Amino acid sequence: MRVGIGYDIHRFVDERPLMLGGIEIPHIKGLEGHSDGDALIHAICDAILGAAGMDDIGHQFPVNDDAYAGIVSLELLTKVSDMIKKKGFKVDYVDSVIILEEPKIAPFKDSMRQEIAVSLDIDKDKISIKATTQEGIGAIGRGEAIAAYAIACLV
Repeated sequence: MRVGIGYDIHRFVDERPLMLGGIEIPHIKGLEGHSDGDALIHAICDAILGAAGMDDIGHQFPVNDDAYAGIVSLELLTKVSDMIKKKGFKVDYVDSVIILEEPKIAPFKDSMRQEIAVSLDIDKDKISIKATTQEGIGAIGRGEAIAAYAIACLV
């Protein structure tokens, strides 16, 4: 068994859909990024890559490579899953936490878990998504950004 941790943060920007956990969430702003800006999926990718002893998401899918411009982050997650399978690993469990002031994500967590599970080819009961606020402190607390942490267990 191997364990890895991932973290990502993206600032809110106008005129972009909010993609989080592989689904579009109704909100007045989206997240900035070379891809769709999905901070949760990026944190999960880094946790998985770290557990496999591989370079991070920025190395695997560089921002200066136009092939990844605007890419759906679930596609990156599927690629990461395929990469670790080639090394003989499989994701056993993912635990994550999203840090944001708004929007509330409780109504969307089950759909997120389903999308992530499909990309990783595992049961959605092996995906945990929690959320918390920053209690008004810092950029996240002011509603300027969303961050996510993830831990992945590989077998």
